[in-house]
Amino acid sequence: MTTAAGGAAVRTPDIPPPVATAHPPKIAFPAGATDCHAHIFGPQSRYPLLPKTHFVPHENPLADYVRMLRTLGCSRGVLVQPSVYGTDNSLIVEALQSHAFDLRAVAVVAADVTDAEIERLHAAGFRGIRINTASATPGLKLEDAPRLAERIRPLGWHLQFFVNLPEMPRMEHALAALKIDIVIDHFARVRAADGLQSPAYQALLRLLRRENCWAKLMGPYFVSEQFPAYPDIAPFARGMIEAAPDRIVWGSDWPHPSAREKMPDDGDLADLLGEWAPDLATRDRILVDNPRRLYGFA
Repeated sequence: MTTAAGGAAVRTPDIPPPVATAHPPKIAFPAGATDCHAHIFGPQSRYPLLPKTHFVPHENPLADYVRMLRTLGCSRGVLVQPSVYGTDNSLIVEALQSHAFDLRAVAVVAADVTDAEIERLHAAGFRGIRINTASATPGLKLEDAPRLAERIRPLGWHLQFFVNLPEMPRMEHALAALKIDIVIDHFARVRAADGLQSPAYQALLRLLRRENCWAKLMGPYFVSEQFPAYPDIAPFARGMIEAAPDRIVWGSDWPHPSAREKMPDDGDLADLLGEWAPDLATRDRILVDNPRRLYGFA
């Protein structure tokens, strides 16, 4: 740990940095392709971390993210507020206002966030709120979802959930009761090793068959140990696509703060989508059409 100008403590990163140079996908992404889940991290002297976090990131600026997106062939991106910044969304607000790329964002807010703050974030380009019950850094709770849903529905926002479905049997019913679009990321932490007939995966499919439920294909290292090709995830991803072909999107999860010893090349992650969705029209839905509807891209 060192001390920055002004006396603020700067903590040493305790996770690996992302792969510096990704390779282009074997199958070129279509025009308008969108990465629907990524994070950026700024210098701690300007963007302090919460006092207690489950990881300390490297600096991963917007410029590095945009460089990776251009390599993959993405022309749009979605920044998701990382848990280590709590409800201070200022880094992402600045990224959106830079107009350096065609971006939308998902915020983390307090349960009692003001209407004025929600409207400010909407004007900047935010289109949803993330509720994170699966990481070690605390945030909003599942119980906060119904009230937030009522408040953001008029804006056309959604609630995004990072949840551990296998460990929370009541989760399916709580999510199904929400009268708003919901987005489930990280495969709902359903372990590939548990198989397609596992109660958690079947619950995920039931949710995806609901007209308001979406999912992001992203973060295979959360649910599989078969790095780097993750063959055991393919049937899970294909089942999700079959259940909701118009409500599945793809995300890189760059710079992969939870990958650690399974740090991927983003080109390899892009290639996985080609295996999970070999049909060109289906990939176009996942990469272009579905994100345009969910995030309101022009």
